[in-house]
Amino acid sequence: MTPMTPMTPKKQPTPPERNRTGRHDVEIRRPDKALFPGDGITKADLAGYYRTVAPRMLPHLRGRPLMLERHPDGIDGPAFMQKDVPDHFPDWIHRAELPKEDGSVTYMVCDDSAALRYLADQACITPHRFLSRADRPDHPDRLVFDLDPAGEDFAPVRDAALGLHRLLDELELPSLLMTTGSRGLHVVVALDRREPFDDVRSFARGVADVLAARHPDRFTTEARKQARRGRLYLDIQRNAYAQTAVAPYAVRARPGAPVAAPLAWAELDDPDLTARRWTLATVDGLLKDDPWKNPPRPRSLRRARGLLTALTDDRGSPTP
Repeated sequence: MTPMTPMTPKKQPTPPERNRTGRHDVEIRRPDKALFPGDGITKADLAGYYRTVAPRMLPHLRGRPLMLERHPDGIDGPAFMQKDVPDHFPDWIHRAELPKEDGSVTYMVCDDSAALRYLADQACITPHRFLSRADRPDHPDRLVFDLDPAGEDFAPVRDAALGLHRLLDELELPSLLMTTGSRGLHVVVALDRREPFDDVRSFARGVADVLAARHPDRFTTEARKQARRGRLYLDIQRNAYAQTAVAPYAVRARPGAPVAAPLAWAELDDPDLTARRWTLATVDGLLKDDPWKNPPRPRSLRRARGLLTALTDDRGSPTP
């Protein structure tokens, strides 16, 4: 009689991890599921990170519709971007129904730490936020310049951010700086919500045109890649209705779990600065200081627009 091969015991699934977060019980299912296989980072690790950074992150999310970047099988598997809130999301998750061209979209709004932790359970690695709030979605309270390098050299990104900082100071617009956790930097201006997206985007384009005219060999506003000729693209395209930008402190779906991190402007001088400097593993260092602790008050673009006009010549061309 042929001896029977012993059967390997079937691995039992890890029990859900349950925690009381604020006023809600949040369950992390399959907490040991690897979301970043190469780094050993699990769903429980992601949920723990978002619970830790919630006090810093939530002020940048409250009241804003979100687009959810979900990776149900981890960063090595298929991913998708989700706008409409799924039916299975609990009732206590806040929602905002906003119009689109052929109907409406019901977005999630993350107003508390329980909602942020719930997103981790849904394998939402990166929340992307509107530049406006749900109560006035056509009127942004953030203006964003998106600076990504043409290649791997980070120096042009650093130079562009510094140039924008100086130019925005000329326009009497205080600005904030953050890494994207991906490839580049965001320069952010807080607005008073008086102007619609079209006017804000037009202003941002004018600022980018002036900076490109001052440094035509280094920066460009050409949207076509073949026309850039190695110059860094000053991207203002996110300044439009229903467009999003990565939220501060969001984890990016890249090896090492880098984080979109607020910076102080002095950190541009650090030669080791890159878009992926801060990671989920270095959260303690990231939270040691808060460079955005005292943010500038939201500004009107009225005076800035006049100052921008003064920087152009009579033909409407930016003055170098």
